[in-house]
Amino acid sequence: MQIVVDKLLTSYARLGSGKTVLILHGWADSAAGWKDFAAKLATKYDVVTVDLPGFGGTQVPADTWGLTEYASFVAAFIAKLKLKPGAIIGHSNGGAIAIRGLASATLQAEKLVLLASAGIRNEQGGRKATLKAVAKTGKLLSVPLPASTKRKLRQKLYASAGSDLLVAEHLQETFKRVVGDDVRTEAAKITVPTLLVYGENDDATPVRFGELFHEAINGSTLEILPAAGHFLHLEQADKVAGLIQDFLR
Repeated sequence: MQIVVDKLLTSYARLGSGKTVLILHGWADSAAGWKDFAAKLATKYDVVTVDLPGFGGTQVPADTWGLTEYASFVAAFIAKLKLKPGAIIGHSNGGAIAIRGLASATLQAEKLVLLASAGIRNEQGGRKATLKAVAKTGKLLSVPLPASTKRKLRQKLYASAGSDLLVAEHLQETFKRVVGDDVRTEAAKITVPTLLVYGENDDATPVRFGELFHEAINGSTLEILPAAGHFLHLEQADKVAGLIQDFLR
């Protein structure tokens, strides 16, 4: 389905009935990647997945965006569809967007689920070091190199960014803004019940990130999934869906 939100043609999907659960995907992902997982939740909930601007079927923003702009877009999307989210689920960068939105009251929801959430950017040398690594690697990716070499450089880029932020050629400046934006302090402002789920083997957003957010968000619950990586909702879909359903009940 498509609607226009803030002058951007926006694609989204909606399935099921009951309390509304809004899913925010990570960088370079889309609603399509959540189709099967959304179906698991849709047996009990009204599940809405949206392509964030620049990804999937939603138009690219005319300007350089950061987490604040993405949170404002999500708020406009919610208003356009007249949603009242019982919960927001944010994966990776979608989690960082959710934290920014809820902490600033741009977004409202009864509960929050953070799956392998990004948003802790300065654990390895600070914002400046992260951006330097990103800029250097991004520049190298534009040079004619063998595909295998570029894959290795991308892996280095992901690790330096501290999240699952994939390279999106059309959003390079937005990418730089996002990976330099730490939301740990804002996480302490979250007052809604929060479930954090991280994969034991996640190298992109490691368990340490979950522990830091757990410390910051008062009353939050942290679950660590053994043998799971960054895309835990695909690797252990039934387990993750069960945790979310129990939490929402």
